[in-house]
Amino acid sequence: MAAVEHSSFRAGLIGKGIQASLTPAMHMEEGRAQGLDYHYVLLDLDRIDGGDKHLPNLILDAEAKGFGGLNITHPCKQDVIPFLDTLSDEAVALGAVNTVVLRDGRRHGHNTDWWGFAESFRRGLPGANLRSVVQLGAGGAGAATAFAILRSGAERLTIFDQDAARSSALAESMKQHFPDRAVVAGRDLSREMASATGLIHATPTGMAKYPGLPLPADLLGPSLWVAEIVYFPLRTELLIEAEKVGCRILDGGGMAVFQAVGAFKLFTGLEPDADRMLRHFAEMTRGPLQPVRAAGGGR
Repeated sequence: MAAVEHSSFRAGLIGKGIQASLTPAMHMEEGRAQGLDYHYVLLDLDRIDGGDKHLPNLILDAEAKGFGGLNITHPCKQDVIPFLDTLSDEAVALGAVNTVVLRDGRRHGHNTDWWGFAESFRRGLPGANLRSVVQLGAGGAGAATAFAILRSGAERLTIFDQDAARSSALAESMKQHFPDRAVVAGRDLSREMASATGLIHATPTGMAKYPGLPLPADLLGPSLWVAEIVYFPLRTELLIEAEKVGCRILDGGGMAVFQAVGAFKLFTGLEPDADRMLRHFAEMTRGPLQPVRAAGGGR
């Protein structure tokens, strides 16, 4: 992909309730470091009369203003697809788009969420046992983490969700893409956790406005690794409890950073400095990105 031809670049994020997003700061700081006059704006549907109905017009307006890209978040990751010209293979597989490249009058949809989780997992939990993984959550984020962990080599993935139909649908979808793996919708959490080697948490539980644990703490044990997608706060109640019993843990910050790393590269054609973006994120969140892992050794 060709790099941007001018020293200025414009991008934006479309979604609801996005005022606290750290994505703009990550993009603009990396842009400045690469010599770009990089402007990144929030297009918050909560602050636009009519909200979701304006998605196609927001894309048109971004094109008219010379934007080079748009990030897409809840609740538009699926809704945006009909308005795009092309989709990457991963976006097709996940049925969701979080990154739209606007170039030469065409709109190209990508998904960097899955790679964001996979890269964070690779760096943060090296050598993790992938024999039997339990995942909580089968929504948009859950689709990305399921795809990522299977691409990373998980042998068995059991998916739980409060909506049984949704967990079944995600399991069936993942089986189509990974026919040589065991992917099932879970029914008995206690039984599956007893033999699990790892746990992925992909629900909003643990966020400041949804406090609590997504499963009973007594289901956690020292042989388990635990990966989180929530990053406000970085140290969720789940990670605190998991660390207490000796689990290796991974916070949600890495996924947030690496999805931005992937989007920056797609938008600009420039190679972002991932370590620099990780440091910037850590500074913004005022804490270590990856909590210290108890055995062997952090959006």
